[in-house]
Amino acid sequence: MSSMRDPSVPLSAVSVSLKTVAAQEIRRRIFSGELRPGDRIDQEEIAESLSASKLPVREALIKLEIEGLVELPPRRGAFVARLSRDDVRDHYWILGVVSGLAAAHAATVITDAALNRLDVLLDRMAVTGSGPAREALNFEFHRVINRAAGSRRLIAALRVLGSAGPHGFYEAHHDWPETADRDHREIVAALRARSVSAAGGLTEAHFLRGGNRAVEMLGSRGFWLTADQG
Repeated sequence: MSSMRDPSVPLSAVSVSLKTVAAQEIRRRIFSGELRPGDRIDQEEIAESLSASKLPVREALIKLEIEGLVELPPRRGAFVARLSRDDVRDHYWILGVVSGLAAAHAATVITDAALNRLDVLLDRMAVTGSGPAREALNFEFHRVINRAAGSRRLIAALRVLGSAGPHGFYEAHHDWPETADRDHREIVAALRARSVSAAGGLTEAHFLRGGNRAVEMLGSRGFWLTADQG
């Protein structure tokens, strides 16, 4: 990413964009286990890696402090919050509950065109590895369902929850695609059957499995500081 700004783009828009990118990168490092609870976050290194100034990184850290991922003690810098296993599970659980509500709503109103779009995405995911391309397809899959629900309130809540969650999940969890493919196909089958309870329950369970997988992966990398953290 270039540090040169296009003069035709308002500075505020550039700042927001860089802040978002910086927040995503810090989240990725935390949820991949590169940064662990209590670790100091090197703001200069992150800014340099993104070809950005320290300002958007600082803004990103403030946002992440609100999310509970980062601690910013006065005049001491930035540190990864001492997350517990339950903190990670709870995030996925909340995301799963709201996503499940969206899927339940979608089951009654989703169009054939949207269902066909989901089939196309499933086929593409089946032949895509575990990198950023897979991540993008997964994002689009759930977005189609969320939009089909037609609830502005649910979509707004999911936008906030989704942005606060880990990015790069498929990069960190190379054994997840097979499980995700199975879950996704079951969810689409429930939507086609117009089963409100199945669509909602399968979606919620899908995110819960993702949370448990994230906890296992982080544990295998020595993320948790003490045995009593969750």
